[in-house]
Parts: sequence; structure tokens; C-alpha cells
Amino acid sequence: MQITNWMTRNPVCVNPHDTLAKAGDLMAAGGFRQLPVTEQDKLIGIITDRDLRLHSGYLDSTQVDAAMTSPAVAVSPFDSAETAAKLIIKHKIGGLPVVDSGRVVGIISTSDLLRALLNVVEAAQGIPEQ
Repeated sequence: MQITNWMTRNPVCVNPHDTLAKAGDLMAAGGFRQLPVTEQDKLIGIITDRDLRLHSGYLDSTQVDAAMTSPAVAVSPFDSAETAAKLIIKHKIGGLPVVDSGRVVGIISTSDLLRALLNVVEAAQGIPEQ
């Protein structure tokens, strides 16, 4: 199961010079908990809702690059869902940017991986026992 089949394509990204307030507004509007941080279409980090909570009270005056995690742990669209799940567990994070040739093409979250797992379970239940 390749990540390309389960990822959210063309994710919303922020610039390192955007404010944390803008990042928070984008997260709230889209209903997600992390945003890739890009500069000239290249992944340079990730900002999460947890990062925003740590800077509460300073969102309007703090730039994303002051709070982001860099470098971000990322995967390729051709990596397996298993690889993504192992990285998410290992790093205790909620999602991974998906990068192809240095460009962010998607994001895979724990919710996406749970959908993939349910798909496998449902497919296995439809297989007659031998």
C-alpha cells in the first residue's frame, strides 16, 4: 500500500516568514493539526498545533520559523503505509509531509493511515476462508 493512495494531495503550506497567527487560522479553517513549511516550493520544516500552543499569546508577533520543527520527517509518495506508520510512532508525531523531488505533494496523517488499515481489514473480511 503506497502512501500516494492514502495521502491528502496538495496540502496547505506556510512560509517560514508567515506569522503563527496565520498558520493557526489556516489550521482552523482546514481542520488539520500540522502544516508543511516551504520556501521556494522546498520543504524546510513543519508547524503543528502543539507548536502554536507553546507560543500562545505571541501568535501575531512570532514567525513560523521561530517555532517550526526543522528538518521535518518526511516520506516519498512511493513509500509504504507501513513505513509512514513506523515513522509516526517512532517520532511521536501526527503526520508526515510527502515529498517528491524536493516538492511537497501531500501529507499523510494518522487518520489517513487508519483509513488504510480499515480498508485492509474490510477487504480481508470479504475473503472466504480456505
